Amino acid sequence: MPTTHQLTDLQLAILRHLWEKGEATVADIWGALFEERGLAQSTLATVLSRLEKRGVVTHRTQARQFVYRALITEAEARHSMVSELTERLFEGDVPALVSHLIAEQEVSPGDLNKIRAMLDQAATRRGRSA
Repeated sequence: MPTTHQLTDLQLAILRHLWEKGEATVADIWGALFEERGLAQSTLATVLSRLEKRGVVTHRTQARQFVYRALITEAEARHSMVSELTERLFEGDVPALVSHLIAEQEVSPGDLNKIRAMLDQAATRRGRSA
């Protein structure tokens, strides 16, 4: 069974910073998130430590500071979280998820055209690999 990465808003904000920068210290992340989140550096250090125990980030030591980097990609996190959402809320029914998104969100005609094009591309890929 693949590893699932269910992440809180704060964890995602930290990871987004790491994905953007590649590596960062607690102080770097704190500086980027403080205005929006108002968290203490010790809180961020605790969250990073927990993410490291889960295998989501790792660190190296530089000048007595931990420099963190993500071990998962944004695509891996997104895939895991959407898969979990689909299983938990829609019992694995992907068409039900898509139907919900289209029915419950304001989808512009341009976005509907993009969705149609994606569906056509997916059908073409599936047809070639079958």
